[in-house]
Amino acid sequence: MTLENIDPEGLAKPETYTHVVIATGSRLVFVAGQVAEDEEGNVVGRDDFSAQARQVFSNLGRALAGAGAAPEQVARLGIFVVALREEHLPAIEAARVRLFGDHKPVDTLLGVDTLAHPGCLLEVDAIAVIGGR
Repeated sequence: MTLENIDPEGLAKPETYTHVVIATGSRLVFVAGQVAEDEEGNVVGRDDFSAQARQVFSNLGRALAGAGAAPEQVARLGIFVVALREEHLPAIEAARVRLFGDHKPVDTLLGVDTLAHPGCLLEVDAIAVIGGR
């Protein structure tokens, strides 16, 4: 599996993501939106955005591992934040770096009114590409 990250000329160079990822592999892994729930389904860090971000990305790592995928094989993220504000961005970035390190998949970050999980402030889904060419 290979991922080629491209930030085309003429586009601003993002710090936390890549504009284009070209993925080559034999299997796709689709991870459902992960929220800030523990293994019993209890919300972690109710009203604490940073704690929820850490839990969400930790859950994403567990989901990837369960499929035999590593964080560096993720090609795309969808990030959904209730009442998105600029002050949320450092918490998202810190939790993201904890899971992905220097790997920067493409992403879409959206502010939403609500999530399907009461009490959750953030949801992240992913697509990974695993296997050989």
